[in-house]
Amino acid sequence: MKLLSLLPVIAGTAQAAVQGFDISHYQSSVDFAGAYSSGMRFVYIKATEGTTYTDPKFSSHYTGATNAGFIRGGYHFARPTSSSGAAQAQYFVAHGGGWSGDGITLPGMLDLEGDCAGLSTSSMVSWISNFSNEYHSLTGRYPVIYTTNSWWTSCTGNSGSFHDTSPLMLARWGSSAGTIPGGWPYYTIWQYKDSNAYGGDSDVFNGDATQLKKLATG
Repeated sequence: MKLLSLLPVIAGTAQAAVQGFDISHYQSSVDFAGAYSSGMRFVYIKATEGTTYTDPKFSSHYTGATNAGFIRGGYHFARPTSSSGAAQAQYFVAHGGGWSGDGITLPGMLDLEGDCAGLSTSSMVSWISNFSNEYHSLTGRYPVIYTTNSWWTSCTGNSGSFHDTSPLMLARWGSSAGTIPGGWPYYTIWQYKDSNAYGGDSDVFNGDATQLKKLATG
């Protein structure tokens, strides 16, 4: 699926579109029913990191989110110096990060943050491409890319290699999304706050419920 097939509804504020959140084992228990009742409709759940770590809460979080009616997906925390992008994509898919076109499963998200791991910008772009292409080969979808403007600019040289395949999940905590990096014409998801009433971070989808379901359908 091409990113540009998702028609954007640019959100002027974080309250303008579909609300969601993202979580990991740091949230030992989550009231998914309460979160759904509050109006949230999607959640990203940490699944893996590198090629040796699986989040101990992934399975229970994923089941809880599913039972509460959420559109949900897994995310992978990148460790670019520990192994190849392809190896990490394989590990991610094997441990919960896969995708099926059932209308409730978001494409896996690649979490890119922290420092640049000592890689040059060209090496980082190659690593992300390696992960992205392998994920696509295994699932038929390209991953959502999570990043900040500053990370993307510093660590990839503001690469425009991914803007028409991978949806962007942009992290910027504040009242606006700010500068969108990498040639993406808009963000698909904006992480706008590093807290949430039900745990984790607060996110907003840049569109309506129908478009969110389309992202989960392919």
